[in-house]
Amino acid sequence: MKHIDESKLESDVGYRVGYLMEFVGFGGDDIQTIHGAAGALAPLVPGLVDAVYDKLFGYDATKRHFVPRQSGYEGAVPVDIESLTQDHEMIRFRKSHLAHYLTSLVTKPYDAKMVEYLDMVGKIHTPKAGSKELNVPLVQMNALMGFVSDALVSTILGLGLSRDQETKTLRAFNKLLWLQNDLITRHYQDAKSRS
Repeated sequence: MKHIDESKLESDVGYRVGYLMEFVGFGGDDIQTIHGAAGALAPLVPGLVDAVYDKLFGYDATKRHFVPRQSGYEGAVPVDIESLTQDHEMIRFRKSHLAHYLTSLVTKPYDAKMVEYLDMVGKIHTPKAGSKELNVPLVQMNALMGFVSDALVSTILGLGLSRDQETKTLRAFNKLLWLQNDLITRHYQDAKSRS
């Protein structure tokens, strides 16, 4: 039986991700499969980004989080949720960040820098990083991850891959999204509840 330092899982994100990768079986073959899908998936990123924002704008509980100033954005902020449209400068700014994220998943090496980036994806949606005004509830982050997961599955199923390659690609992205989900969820835990 392998010993896992559980306190280190909470204090060392690299150790945490290493453990999770080993546990779910996310390894070099999965990364190679994800990178191998880049040519087919990268051109579809703009459509996926639009689909995500269509979904986010369909609910007040998700759309309201785009009214406060976003971290790194310097332009005019929307007055209120009703006046906010997808062609607002801040939404275009946010869409470019989501496109960069999705492209990074299929092109960047899965090294320590990528682990930090994936961890920041969770943290930036809380007051712990970025905008202090932004505090997206975990239920909304889970809803978003579920939608993105389904959209990726649907996209992969539409690529016309061989059955073997399709299965490998679906499994690789499934494992990756579970890793990402953990790196989101960890920023919602109260420090007192960690044991």
